[in-house]
Amino acid sequence: MHPLTSPRTRWLARLAGLNRASLCGLLAVASLAGQAHAQTLAQPELPSAVVDKPGWATHTYAVAAANPLAAQAGQEILQAGGSALDAAVAVQMVLNLVEPQSSGIGGGAFMMHFDGRYTQAYDGRETAPAGATPGLFLDASGKPLEFMQAAVGGRSVGVPGALRMLYLAHLDHGRLPWKDLFAPAIRLARKGFAISPRLATLLAADEALKTDPVARAYFYDGRGQPWPEGHVLRNPELAAVLQSIAEIGPDALMQGKVAQAMVKKVQAHANPGSLALSDLAAYQPLRREPLCFDYQLRPQARTLRICGMPPPSSGTLAIGQILGLLSNTPGADQPLADGVPAAQWLHLYTEAARLAFADRAQYVADPAFTQAPAGNWSSLLAPDYLAARARLIQPDGPRIEAVQPGTPGQSRVGYAPMPAQPEYGTSHISIVDANGNALAMTTTIEAAWGSHLMVNRGLGLAGGFLLNNQLTDFSFTPQGADGAPVANRVEAGKRPRSSMSPVLVFDKQSKQLLLSAGSPGGAMIIHFTAKTLLGMIAWGLGPQQAINLPNFGTLGGPLFLEQGRFNPAVVSALQARGHTVSETPMPSGLQAIQRTPGGWLGGADPRREGLVLGD
Repeated sequence: MHPLTSPRTRWLARLAGLNRASLCGLLAVASLAGQAHAQTLAQPELPSAVVDKPGWATHTYAVAAANPLAAQAGQEILQAGGSALDAAVAVQMVLNLVEPQSSGIGGGAFMMHFDGRYTQAYDGRETAPAGATPGLFLDASGKPLEFMQAAVGGRSVGVPGALRMLYLAHLDHGRLPWKDLFAPAIRLARKGFAISPRLATLLAADEALKTDPVARAYFYDGRGQPWPEGHVLRNPELAAVLQSIAEIGPDALMQGKVAQAMVKKVQAHANPGSLALSDLAAYQPLRREPLCFDYQLRPQARTLRICGMPPPSSGTLAIGQILGLLSNTPGADQPLADGVPAAQWLHLYTEAARLAFADRAQYVADPAFTQAPAGNWSSLLAPDYLAARARLIQPDGPRIEAVQPGTPGQSRVGYAPMPAQPEYGTSHISIVDANGNALAMTTTIEAAWGSHLMVNRGLGLAGGFLLNNQLTDFSFTPQGADGAPVANRVEAGKRPRSSMSPVLVFDKQSKQLLLSAGSPGGAMIIHFTAKTLLGMIAWGLGPQQAINLPNFGTLGGPLFLEQGRFNPAVVSALQARGHTVSETPMPSGLQAIQRTPGGWLGGADPRREGLVLGD
């Protein structure tokens, strides 16, 4: 079958409004093992088809989401007079149904919101149950568990926070009644939806999901085979739960029958966790002060104000450090070479990223439990500090042999650095409405399929929703060899460190919103988002072109380059500088919406199924 006439292509074309010519980039990419080692990147989700996206221009509003049905739900709410926040609620509920492996009411989220005057950061990150201890992910001999041993089952489940966070934000910024926002998801859950190509790919690749009886009955046929692409899947259990949430609010999830079902699922598993009814009832989302920093590409350029989540997210800090460090190197002005980053620029970026990730491992954790260096997280972004750190980078020399964390403000904190371990997750939503409201929300159940536990109340309805494995974002190792505690160790009530990086970008002088962006991708979210910002700010690309740029990044060790996107000469030049280079699929899921003189330009990642809708 010709790729341009395949069912997968026709499905995407029908829902995304793409023509035949724009689909000429369709290609299949190989699957990738999940565990990280010296040469392999731990991927949040397997790659699937890559489909060229045209980019979208709109006039007054735009919705960018990871699945066409979810974007359509957001558009429906905006057309009914809803706000950007209202649309985000509708989008999230549909994503829970059609992209269940990535996010939902069983997980958490971070959201940046702008109401035309003020920017707010909403924290719906999961928390560790009251019964969690620092040794949660250690085996009987005191050694860290393998990732899947820790993730699958109740041990890894944190108290979900996405729903309560959205409810809090709706109290602040909603226009339509809360109950109206659930109508698209309830309708789809009852009538059914066709399994998308990506969902079918991820379902066929997973082996642990069928060990859960509820998930097996829902996602697999009577022979234990995963439902294929195009199969119409109905979820009456989720429809009923969402109907209760629409009528009652988040208490319908966090108390009563649904809460009891969650707790039973977690505690009765062979790999049990400590989640209790009291943990669910006590959860509180937070309004946080945004973490913002100034960025000026060159002296004559306008100054941008980039705002994102503060800790427990590490995303804004790491992106700010990378951009600031690059500004102190020749990489600040270096153009693309043949449409992609050059070897010299990649060397400088990688060194900046290694310095940023060393600080991240040393310092960043839940601020309720962890002291910021020099008493302020912005100390990690101070221009003098970054200038001093940048002097460690050798523009024409080899890579830094051993990167150590810095001491911002000359303040030493008594923590041990967190050892490297896999991080997973997520989906991203960007929305702007006709009334000047905008948001960027990154939402997750952590790894693909979360804890692989599907909650059902046991009332005879098929389906349900998946629970997160968010506690695996804590350090499995609670202390260093010297006995010093790791800042991001497990503690009761604590929020695990995250890499989620929803960002809003403003013109500092006029305070006008210029951009909403973000991505899924585990720890690589930092690089995917930084790449997109640099593509638009430094290289003058539109959002779709910036998203389309090849992915790259490091977590402190090897430099990962998106497979098949870089010339062999680039790889050789980087290896000559001492970099260990690994070419691998890197399935980001970027969404971005950028202001233009006539409205908005939107982009969605060709590596996933997202699109942008508007007027």
